[in-house]
Amino acid sequence: MSGARLGFFTRLLDAAPDGRRYRTALAQVRAAEEHGFASAWVAQHHFDRDEGGLPSPFPFLAAAAVQTDRIALGTGIVTLPLEDPVRVAEDAAVVQALSDGRVQLGVGSGGTPSAFAAFGRASEDRREIQADHLDVLRDAFAGRGIRGSDLRLNPPAPDLAVRLWQATFSVEGGRRAGRAGDGLLLSRTQPREPGQALHDVQVPIVEAYLSSLPAGVEPRILASRTAVVVDPDRLAEAWASADHGVRRLTRTFLGQDDTGDLADLARLTDTHLGTVEAVVATLAADRTLPLATDVAFQVHSVDPAPEITLRSIELLATEVAPRLGLRTGEAAAAELRGLTTTETAAV
Repeated sequence: MSGARLGFFTRLLDAAPDGRRYRTALAQVRAAEEHGFASAWVAQHHFDRDEGGLPSPFPFLAAAAVQTDRIALGTGIVTLPLEDPVRVAEDAAVVQALSDGRVQLGVGSGGTPSAFAAFGRASEDRREIQADHLDVLRDAFAGRGIRGSDLRLNPPAPDLAVRLWQATFSVEGGRRAGRAGDGLLLSRTQPREPGQALHDVQVPIVEAYLSSLPAGVEPRILASRTAVVVDPDRLAEAWASADHGVRRLTRTFLGQDDTGDLADLARLTDTHLGTVEAVVATLAADRTLPLATDVAFQVHSVDPAPEITLRSIELLATEVAPRLGLRTGEAAAAELRGLTTTETAAV
């Protein structure tokens, strides 16, 4: 396929009290590192427990930083218009120091208009706020005075200037990320018309991004996908756990009828669920993935039992990744930190 780096992604949706949710997700990040995943990404969601379990990603990533050694730790995403960008810069800088330089900072303008009122913001202003807040982040990471003052970010985090990623659903958003030299984050919940495949919408975004990158800037393209890989004896159980979430995803994100056959809805929502052979076959048909530098897999909206998630992490790394040419291991993780293979020996 692409030689993309293998990543893990979570929205922290395990059916458990909050503390156990967070501990379960930390165990999944540790398992991902143990099996050679290059990166682990967490989403930020406010208020809606069924959409995401983590309103504050940096405390979680700080906990992950002290429980891991190599895996990159990313936000996918921080909803930047709802945040104070100085606090985002400070929080990211602390985790960057705590993790010895493993932070990848993904930001986006957010997709839930109802959340904006609680933060005293207007959803229709999100793009203007996003642009302003990105400017503040860039000044902070570059060591320039923040908002025209003489104040500098402490601790300094100059590497984060080249660890920014922008999430988008649009071709123009791809161009913006490319012109800025940032990474590009692509979601499995990409809006699209009935009958459109996910790659039909995302390949033009990638092409716009690549055509807009400044000369000499290496592309960074992460595609988030749902994949749950199971042993044959757990297949029926996994499909049963997928029923509610896949139907909800069909209804809410795609706006389509959710009463059909579950296997058909899984294909419609790009839910890659099955044995190693089945998941390899469906992922191989995704034309976005050969263009990606990173592919991050989540179990949502299947949300199986925790032991199935851990087994899926193992099977993705040991069986699926080699068959698709996805890269794992210390060198792949080090690339996201800008380290060479020789330098990893000293880390």
